[in-house]
Amino acid sequence: MFTGLVQQVGLVERLERRGPGLRLRVGARLEALATGESIAVNGVCLTVTEHDPYGFAADVSLETVGRTNLGAVGAGTPVNLERALRLGDRVGGHLVSGHIDAVVRARRVTPAGEARQATFDLPAELAAYLAPKGSVALDGVSLTVNTVAAGEFDVMLVPHTLGATTLAALGPGRAFNLEVDLLARYVVAALRAPSDPSAGAGGEAAAPTGEPGADATLIDALRRAGLM
Repeated sequence: MFTGLVQQVGLVERLERRGPGLRLRVGARLEALATGESIAVNGVCLTVTEHDPYGFAADVSLETVGRTNLGAVGAGTPVNLERALRLGDRVGGHLVSGHIDAVVRARRVTPAGEARQATFDLPAELAAYLAPKGSVALDGVSLTVNTVAAGEFDVMLVPHTLGATTLAALGPGRAFNLEVDLLARYVVAALRAPSDPSAGAGGEAAAPTGEPGADATLIDALRRAGLM
């Protein structure tokens, strides 16, 4: 579990093909790393397989290569790094699992004083999980959603975020790993669960459909519950 507060920007040093997947070597100065611990690389939860004072290595599965932007990184690519949350730590961002829901692209980037307003694609099947003033993680960075519209959402990037993460290089067309808010995921699943008591606790919740009728019903339920 992570919080979306980037601790360091590392540099990809090399990629080694390992069967259908690959091994990623990242240069970074992280103290007391341990083999087997979890680390978020651009928001993707990976397991440290090797480490030394100058960086670490982690294996990336074929599925992760295909479902995240790690498949497109190369030597010299900067990546956001965050070590796993320890119980008792401050949660300054929001709860992030490191499991990516989609790769989205930036549509527009507009200067706003020293900050930047950025607009991103929003896949229809994920629209129910984003709400104004809610949280979202992009490349492992915890951000607050400003507005949500048909097929897109926008966030504001403050100077600290631009200076402490890879988002300073943001530009239209760039691909980002998106993870929806963990709490929103469970709220939506609960509201979409079968109402038939015979389904029991093991009943499967309906998957997001993106259909206007289904989304309208969900939004109405969220409002009645006081969540919107």
